[in-house]
Amino acid sequence: MGVLQLRFLLVPLLTSLMGGGQYLVQDAALMNYMDRRFVALEKRLEKCNQDILDYVEEFRDFSKMVLSRLAGLNTYKAEVKSEVQNLLTRIERAQRDIDYFGSVTDSNACIEVHEDLMKQQLLEEAEAKKKLKLMLNASCDHMLTGIKSLKIVKKTGDKHGSWMKDPGKKHTKIYLLNGSVNNVILEFANIMTFMENNQTLNARRVTLPFPWEGTGHVIYQGFLFYHRYGSLNEIIKFNIQRRKVTGQMLLQGAGRIPAYQLSPHTKLDLAIDEQGLWAIHAEPETGGNIVITKLDHTTLAVEHSWDTTCSSKDAEAAFMACNTLYVVYNSPSGGTSRVRCVYDVLGAVNTYEIPALHFPKRQGSHCTVHYNPKEKQLFAWGDGSQIIYKLHTEQKV
Repeated sequence: MGVLQLRFLLVPLLTSLMGGGQYLVQDAALMNYMDRRFVALEKRLEKCNQDILDYVEEFRDFSKMVLSRLAGLNTYKAEVKSEVQNLLTRIERAQRDIDYFGSVTDSNACIEVHEDLMKQQLLEEAEAKKKLKLMLNASCDHMLTGIKSLKIVKKTGDKHGSWMKDPGKKHTKIYLLNGSVNNVILEFANIMTFMENNQTLNARRVTLPFPWEGTGHVIYQGFLFYHRYGSLNEIIKFNIQRRKVTGQMLLQGAGRIPAYQLSPHTKLDLAIDEQGLWAIHAEPETGGNIVITKLDHTTLAVEHSWDTTCSSKDAEAAFMACNTLYVVYNSPSGGTSRVRCVYDVLGAVNTYEIPALHFPKRQGSHCTVHYNPKEKQLFAWGDGSQIIYKLHTEQKV
């Protein structure tokens, strides 16, 4: 109720109580006083209401801030957990390396080593190498010595993507995965169907439950293996025919920096060779050098990891062939791609004797280069073109 309303009600009442109009003059001062008091009271009520509104607004802002801090805290907690797991992985790897080098290097200390103990160490080292060769199927005995020709199969126009055949299946299907972030696979019956102009009309579309990130995915024995978009280092195993996820794993240490400096969209690159599934990535702890990990394609378990001497700087892609990593380098502005670093996990290839391997007859860059062990060819994606490279190979010495 406002001041005027209160005055309208109180003036007749006070007039009747004071005996009519004869007291109106005397009471004018009283009425003015009451008006001022009511105005002051109304202002205090208005100020009280405004203070309440301000408090409610401040409380809302405070609630939003608290919720934001809690969300940030959960993110920070997940990051700290991931960093701790990465640190533990690095410590375990370092401990394995220390144990290995401790068992195979000669000590300079002035101690006498018993001859039987030395023989035992040599036997253990030979046994470890034998087990590693058995795990990697040492029957793979060729190495890449040249890239002899190329064929541009098609040009889709998309800058990033990958295309491939399944080397583990007896079929001729071609798979196209457009873009560095997407969730739709295009499956073609054969290479001729793929080469036709209208690529979407003649393709079977397979939609993934989670989109991929980068261009480092592979298809092997009916399964798509890819880096899940939005995750640091999660690998998804997807059954293409049944359209369902059948496996997931986190590759510790991966995902923090690009696998290749010139292909920053790919943090985790997967590869197939004669021995199965591999993962390729770079780590800050190795100075940006590339790390390769052998994975069990059935269970996605880690079988072994190697810190290579190959730098990710100026690298645009890499592939595995017969237990050996081949890293493709280029200039940031694009030019002739070439293999300038080779790393054989079994030490059966003398990398210093391998000549520089140039990709023939084209200038540009690649966002994907994958080896098909069944056809002994490279399936590459370069500047929007889908390319096949044929290879020269020789027997390992």
